[in-house]
Amino acid sequence: MSTSLPLTSSRDRLKSLAGCGDAASLRSAVSELCAEFGRVTRIDILTMAEAEKRRALCFLRLESAAQERRLMSTLGVPRFGEDVLVVVDLAPATACSG
Repeated sequence: MSTSLPLTSSRDRLKSLAGCGDAASLRSAVSELCAEFGRVTRIDILTMAEAEKRRALCFLRLESAAQERRLMSTLGVPRFGEDVLVVVDLAPATACSG
């Protein structure tokens, strides 16, 4: 049983989040990306800019800890407190590219 294709696809999709130009489109894209692991029950997004670099911190929760562990393992993202943390380096763009 090979998991390399879904893993690559998920990580590529994670990188594609950089094309989101605002918090609403990023929220939608993150929810869609995480849906394969389980239903997103909460998502909070903080955006910041420093030295001409934009970044979004997406704090989210799924229905179960097992789903969250699978998401973290597959996408290579950490936990911050009780939340799963997805950090997105945002490119200057107006809409999601993926």
